[in-house]
Amino acid sequence: MPEVEVLTLGEAMVAIRSRRPLRLGGEASLSIAGSESNVAIGVARLGHRAAWVGAVGNDQPGELVLRTLRAEGVDVSLARSSETSFTGFIAFDQPTYDVTRVSYHRRGSAGSELAVADAEKALAAARPRILHVTGITPALSDSAREATAYVVRAAASAGVHVCLDVNHRGRLWSRAEAAECLRPLLPDVATVFASEDELDILSSAPDPVPALLESGVTEVVVTAGGAGASAHTAEGTTHRPALPVAVVDSIGAGDAFVAGYLSATLDALDLPARLDRATACGAFCVGAHGDWESLPTRPDLLLQSHSPGTTLR
Repeated sequence: MPEVEVLTLGEAMVAIRSRRPLRLGGEASLSIAGSESNVAIGVARLGHRAAWVGAVGNDQPGELVLRTLRAEGVDVSLARSSETSFTGFIAFDQPTYDVTRVSYHRRGSAGSELAVADAEKALAAARPRILHVTGITPALSDSAREATAYVVRAAASAGVHVCLDVNHRGRLWSRAEAAECLRPLLPDVATVFASEDELDILSSAPDPVPALLESGVTEVVVTAGGAGASAHTAEGTTHRPALPVAVVDSIGAGDAFVAGYLSATLDALDLPARLDRATACGAFCVGAHGDWESLPTRPDLLLQSHSPGTTLR
């Protein structure tokens, strides 16, 4: 396979979206969702070579996942179709105007069958510059947890830049379970992404950021929604505010931020520029509905220099 710049692995699902309560029926849209696949799409749209590794069912929903990722330029040659399990579903509805509710249908899904053999094969074939993992995948099953631990350790040993996005999902596992799994990974992780309320999962220190840097993490990137984001390194802290945009749908904004940051890392930009691209990608994502549909291409990033309401003719 061609050289891969970013390799990520996890569960991609079919997504059903309704702008009213699902129990009322009516129109809904069909797409795909998944934190790791969102990042892969975001990186690919910004002109980089990305590969996604995971399993889908040998079913029509699985075909939708793979077809969508291929159409977005993501390499799925290392993904597999399961004959024994189904492709997971996630449903989004809106019980009130500004509240989004999520329903999962993923227990026992093909995505939860991710195993060490999948990770081993992918890492050997892809030889990526960056490995991106999240705290979602190891919460899916024992085998997915083992695969995550293996690929992080093996990638770091091979000199690959490893990124971990905590991305805690309380409906998948407790904070204590997440801490037990993720903390042992830290010596092999170069970049950590976390929201302010996730830092204590990674460290029980009164001030987690210095503790994480002392553990060997090179940079700790902390997101704070509308308050922007900060990157902490041994040299100090850099902060960037969020861009002023009307928030339509915040789902997927964290993945967009990560994609922008990884893209800027691949381009060897300095820390302020990495945060600038990350916050720009996050702004694109929150300005429209969908996990990944509004992720920007590289030319799109220039559009944010225009005033709100501008018409390009």
